[in-house]
Amino acid sequence: MSGPVPVVLAGAHGHGRWHLDNLRRLAAAGRIRLVGVCDPVPVTRADLAGLGEPEQSTDLGELVRRTGAAVTVLVTPIHTHLDLARTALAAGSHVLLEKPPTATLAEYRLLRAEVARSGLACQVGFQSLGSDAPEAARALAASGAVGDILGVGAAGAWVRTSAYYARAPWAGRRRMDGVDVVDGALTNPFAHAVATALALAGAERSVAGGVELELFHAHEIDADDTSCLRLRAPGGYPVTVAVTLCARSRHDPYVSINGTRGRVRLYYTLDEVHLEIPGAGPRVSTHPRTDLLENLLDHLADGTPLLVPLERTEGFMTVLEAVRTAPDPRPIPATAQEVATGPDGVGRVVTGVEGLVARSAYTGRLFSELGVPWAASTTGARR
Repeated sequence: MSGPVPVVLAGAHGHGRWHLDNLRRLAAAGRIRLVGVCDPVPVTRADLAGLGEPEQSTDLGELVRRTGAAVTVLVTPIHTHLDLARTALAAGSHVLLEKPPTATLAEYRLLRAEVARSGLACQVGFQSLGSDAPEAARALAASGAVGDILGVGAAGAWVRTSAYYARAPWAGRRRMDGVDVVDGALTNPFAHAVATALALAGAERSVAGGVELELFHAHEIDADDTSCLRLRAPGGYPVTVAVTLCARSRHDPYVSINGTRGRVRLYYTLDEVHLEIPGAGPRVSTHPRTDLLENLLDHLADGTPLLVPLERTEGFMTVLEAVRTAPDPRPIPATAQEVATGPDGVGRVVTGVEGLVARSAYTGRLFSELGVPWAASTTGARR
């Protein structure tokens, strides 16, 4: 494929704005031409500055066919991924698909079959897996730097308000109009924490033995906003992910490999690896990250392997399916949270939740095993 690659963007608002900026960067470098935008809300000329005058339409299939787009970037609600990815593939376009790949494991398997039949490429937008940092963290732990591995743990503590959940009808929903959406903390905002933890544990392509889940919400939503899970890595040790969208302030999320002599902590949004040994200061290294659209373009140009092909996300989809089929999240009682009103809407702060998710990630214990009153009767049911 010679010259700038023609690209269509489906979903130009919300996270789609990040993709517009990335497309602008790649257009300036001569790697792509944005030939079309598919969105029910028209994109302004100002937002398309530096990207020419791409055709705008609400019909993705027709848009791809008319423009001859070789690549479609899909940044649409989770429950639309399967249909839109199929549409792009049927029109002859390779796909960069935002995470999660689909809303159910059955849909994921259908999409894998569709991609295989088409002979086209499908890259999944787990940006953290495009970084060299996860492999560096794994190699450091494998070298014996932290002794025997006791487990892998991920912790995330962010702030979200009612405005976040009011931004779209599907936000914070498990189902909508009878359709699975699965927009919870584990499966969307902290999907990278789950995927990266699975990668460090060697479980990104397969999760065996079930997933223990404890799902809660403080916001008035259907899905989870404060949750934890535990599963077993192929090596037998626990993999624990504990996250919340009800923190007092935002903390950089991380995944750590915990050992008998210390831990390797990966800050996956920063591409930083910290070696932490008691009695010594942390040793920090920063690693490069490959943009996943650039990697897809390289794949089309010279066969460079995809960094996040669909098959690399099966472990994550097993976790998503466990969340989807789990009982509805339990409400966190008002006595365990604060409500604050600000310019961005109503916020919920769960008391002590930042320390709770960190303890869960470090000890490999679920919330119910850490003496939290509002989680005490939870059983950590295996799905």
